Amino acid sequence: MPEGDALHRAALRLQPLVGQRLEVESPNPRAQATQVAPRVDGRVLESVEAVGKNLLLRFEGGAVLRSHLRMTGRWRLEPRGAKRVGRPWLVLRGEKHEGVLWNGPILELGTGDVTRRLGPDVLDEPLELEAIVRNLRATDQTRELGVALVDQRLVSGIGNMWKAEALWEAKLSPWARLRELSDDELRSAVEAAAGLMKAGLETGRAGRNVYRRQVCPRCGGRISSRGQGDENRTTYWCPACQAGKVTPSA
Repeated sequence: MPEGDALHRAALRLQPLVGQRLEVESPNPRAQATQVAPRVDGRVLESVEAVGKNLLLRFEGGAVLRSHLRMTGRWRLEPRGAKRVGRPWLVLRGEKHEGVLWNGPILELGTGDVTRRLGPDVLDEPLELEAIVRNLRATDQTRELGVALVDQRLVSGIGNMWKAEALWEAKLSPWARLRELSDDELRSAVEAAAGLMKAGLETGRAGRNVYRRQVCPRCGGRISSRGQGDENRTTYWCPACQAGKVTPSA
């Protein structure tokens, strides 16, 4: 699933369209059903920003288009009139470029209120570290750290891969309960996620030490994996060197 850094890259990619009056169409029949395209067609795109895992495109007149990519969505910037195979969800046609959304399962028009339900973005500058720690303390303290970190209401932008990588970096077990961790340990987990994601944003590459790996590059131990949380997303961790050697309950 595209995570916060991927959305920030998409926002940067679409910046050439900002300030232009766009022609908007939805070639994909499923996207046509949303009626998004005719409602923003011909409007000036005022800004594009990433908030957590959401891309918000603000048009003149107060219209805010929210795009969430789920597992398969991708935004591309292509030359105007470029040939393509298939029917994208949305095409934003400017003077020289087209912003093209492929496989965008969530596409809705509103006022951007979704941001009110989100915690601070882990890629914010400066990082709202203390606010995030307060959110983590305000939730159920029996929750596992790996579950809490991907709760977008507490801190937005972290997904399954960066959760695993951040906790490996901080030497913390994803199975540790929040009540078992100090505030400093929570800070270290969030700071690790922020640092790794910013590096990924700058380089365009996601360096992986534990996610979908078999051997821990730090201690040489065997990487474990198991489903975690209500969505049963696969969590990767090194039982040998992530703090406390906490393992999932049977």
